[in-house]
Amino acid sequence: MEYKTQSLTKYLDDLSARLEAPGGGSAAALNAAMGASLVSMVINFTLGKPKYSKYEAELRSVLIKSDKLKDDFLSLVDLDVSAYKSKDPRKAMDVSLMLARLCYEGIKIVAPLIKKTNVNLITDTVIAVIFLESAFSAACFNVQINLKMLKDKELTCLISKELRLKTRFVKHFRVKLEEKVGKIIRG
Repeated sequence: MEYKTQSLTKYLDDLSARLEAPGGGSAAALNAAMGASLVSMVINFTLGKPKYSKYEAELRSVLIKSDKLKDDFLSLVDLDVSAYKSKDPRKAMDVSLMLARLCYEGIKIVAPLIKKTNVNLITDTVIAVIFLESAFSAACFNVQINLKMLKDKELTCLISKELRLKTRFVKHFRVKLEEKVGKIIRG
């Protein structure tokens, strides 16, 4: 079954049921898709506003990226279900690693948006990052559990190092973003 073409109600009903899948990895991918969608929404509400016209080309470029990420995340909703059902820890790890990497990319494209998008949607920008960060963290946990099952020390070392570096960036960025937005909304 492809959840990306089903209703949200169907997906949530299956997620809450006693089914083998979907599970946490798939839910994390859906959460990331919502984060990317919020990024696109913020940009769409900004495009065409005279105050932000000097950023128009850059915003259109970011919009293409956020729309692509949304589609990629939606594909991962179903890929995670397939990988889990395959009982192959390498496939499951690969999907989770892909999700973590894409979330990282999603968070990176948000960085320039704070001063270049509609200030009335600044909290939506923070919410997008929170969704992407939570999906990133969930993906990291799923990578770790699957790496443990693979028992490949070299691969574990390599991927663990990559995720540690990305985790530092993701957490630091979210904290800094929340501080900036807090100052803006509180005055």
